[in-house]
Amino acid sequence: MAAAAAAETSEASTAGLALAEANINWQRLDKTRFHVIGAILFTAQQGVLHPTAVVKTRMQVAEGGLSHMSGFSVFRRILRSDGIPGAFRGFGTSAVGALPGRVFALTSLEVSKEMAFKYSEHFDMSEASRIAVANGIAGLVSSIFSSAYFVPLDVICQRLMAQGLPGMATYRGPFDVISKVVRTEGLRGLYRGFGITMLTQSPASALWWSAYGGAQHAIWRSLGYGIDSQKKPSQSELVVVQATAGTIAGACSSIITTPIDTIKTRLQVMDNYGRGRPSVMKTTRVLLEEDGWRGFYRGFGPRFLNMSLWGTSMIVTYELIKRLSVKPE
Repeated sequence: MAAAAAAETSEASTAGLALAEANINWQRLDKTRFHVIGAILFTAQQGVLHPTAVVKTRMQVAEGGLSHMSGFSVFRRILRSDGIPGAFRGFGTSAVGALPGRVFALTSLEVSKEMAFKYSEHFDMSEASRIAVANGIAGLVSSIFSSAYFVPLDVICQRLMAQGLPGMATYRGPFDVISKVVRTEGLRGLYRGFGITMLTQSPASALWWSAYGGAQHAIWRSLGYGIDSQKKPSQSELVVVQATAGTIAGACSSIITTPIDTIKTRLQVMDNYGRGRPSVMKTTRVLLEEDGWRGFYRGFGPRFLNMSLWGTSMIVTYELIKRLSVKPE
């Protein structure tokens, strides 16, 4: 048994050496550099993908023909009516507003992941299971803590994205959105969809990070890394493996969470439900009356594209930021 334990320890140690660049923990990072580089690269990534979020939001809240058009048709229609600026409605607010929230989210993600992985040593679990569980817990914790900040930001940005559609209010900017929402509904109006976000997006975040951690571990093992101590991945291999794992995680997440995202978006943006404050049940009932069960997958194409591209680009960017932020030895 001692020999077996020694062999297992040796293999785990070898895996750590071989994949040191693939699994950079929080303690090895220069925190200031990590957040500064992260702010720059994540804002650039957010800008590239923002038009897909605008298309998705408009398809989810629109009534009539627009909700049944393809994502590319909606995008062309936005360009015809509003030009390039129309595809970037709400981007300035989203980009600037996300900066402090992203610091909070990334810090809580990395700290909780490291703590969960260390604590899992006390359980009889395989390395793959420990990685998946630690990533899942980290995604859950990060989502819970950051939701308090990002839900109001979502409400503001989505209202800016949806303005111009029939029945949607118009705003002069983010502060006008805040003023009008608070005046009519109070502060709780900025937290529309908070409950459904906490109950659904937090588990979805756990699913994403767990799928990413498990997929990456499985891919590395299938390629033979962690067994031969002389073999270490190249930078191109790191990017390809992490991008593939991110794509898998993003695609799975979009399929599972699109119905909830449709309800949440309509709940945060739409006001024309008659008397009373919009609720999850009322929003769901109206959506079923308008479009039946297929209505829950409104905007699925743009969201699938957004989540898959986001999953791939986000994790490649994220892992690059970590590699660029490692403290000098």
